[in-house]
Amino acid sequence: MTYATTAVRRGAGRPTREQAEARHEELLDAALEEFLEHGFELTTIEMVAARVSMTRRTVYARYTDKAALFRTAVQRAIERQIVPPDVLAGFDQADLAATLEAVARLRIGQVMTPNGLRLQRIINTESYRFPEIFTANLEQSAQPVLDFVAGVLERAIAAGQISPTDSRAAASAFMSMVVGGQVRAIVSGRVPTPADLDAKVTFTVRLLLDGLRPRGDTRADNREEAP
Repeated sequence: MTYATTAVRRGAGRPTREQAEARHEELLDAALEEFLEHGFELTTIEMVAARVSMTRRTVYARYTDKAALFRTAVQRAIERQIVPPDVLAGFDQADLAATLEAVARLRIGQVMTPNGLRLQRIINTESYRFPEIFTANLEQSAQPVLDFVAGVLERAIAAGQISPTDSRAAASAFMSMVVGGQVRAIVSGRVPTPADLDAKVTFTVRLLLDGLRPRGDTRADNREEAP
């Protein structure tokens, strides 16, 4: 994979703050790729440094060891997946189904980005060694979206649009159904077509809302009439 280099290459003397930060970004991108390609155990600081034409000493000046570099690279990838609260609020539409569909497409779309794919694959392969990266991704990236969906469902319950239920459990089940399956397929290389994706998202949203729609009290219908 080719990395974007800094717009203005460093000349003689000390690099600017922007140049130094751009080089650091390149380093973290390269590190994540190396860890994906070779696994944490086989990847070396030298391999990462060579990928971006840095010296081993330069990398060690910032990171004490390979694990520190790995954790920072993964944390940066997680931060790139975080949806700001104001962006999430913008998905809250008057139409409940449209809101849920928009959130589902957002999360699936994130996984389909280069950063999203790298992050999911590294979590799949290295979370047994670094369980904290799974937790960090859940708490920082996924949980705010789950909380948002739960809030949307709670408001729908208050408005009588759906039956009372455990909104957080329903939100978790919904995201697992509509996003989880797609994520597994995408990470394994089976990227759905836009038409297939739309059909699956629409179906899952309808399935959820049909299960939660208010139903009248049918107990009276089941009683036998008195003679």
